[in-house]
Amino acid sequence: MYAIVEIAGQQFKVAKDQKVFVHRLPGAEGDVVKFDNVLLLDNDGQVTVGAPVIEGAAVAGKILSHLKGDKVIVFKKKRRKGYKKKNGHRQYLTEILIEDVVASGNKPAKKGAKKAEKGDDLKKIEGVGPKIASILAEGGYDSFAKLAKADPEKLRELLLEKGGKRYAMHNPETWPKQAELAAEGKWEELKKWQDELNGGRS
Repeated sequence: MYAIVEIAGQQFKVAKDQKVFVHRLPGAEGDVVKFDNVLLLDNDGQVTVGAPVIEGAAVAGKILSHLKGDKVIVFKKKRRKGYKKKNGHRQYLTEILIEDVVASGNKPAKKGAKKAEKGDDLKKIEGVGPKIASILAEGGYDSFAKLAKADPEKLRELLLEKGGKRYAMHNPETWPKQAELAAEGKWEELKKWQDELNGGRS
């Protein structure tokens, strides 16, 4: 049995006991995850195509490790304009082991599987826009609780690596403290402090 499943915005052909590298997923090593966006299922020659997904079908897996992909050079040039720009990029990846492919109407063989949940709305942090929120989530900071424990220097390195010099100019010094207040539900205190900030800066 194999399935075509969407994981982190990409489509993969997967089967039981197969290892797959996908875009960085939230969660720690050893966590069990479940993906419901199954687009096609082949069960011993009987093919089922979703419209767009197959109701009740799922793929269960376990996070093995978080890592970075190979370095890619991104080079831009405009002829006769004197414009050249060179950047390096290493994609944040997660290695997962496919433990079960579940056909429609069946229950997963592995207990404890949970669907990868959406993170918090990081745009509520002063100084974090949609693009920066995406960069933070890709770097593993997809919730207020995780961002609250982050090192501002690590955040600067992440912004430089994923967004270039344009986003490295942002100052994340107050982001962990803001995230801590948000994680604790202290919205009034957070709003009062944000009124005193300038683009996330003290």
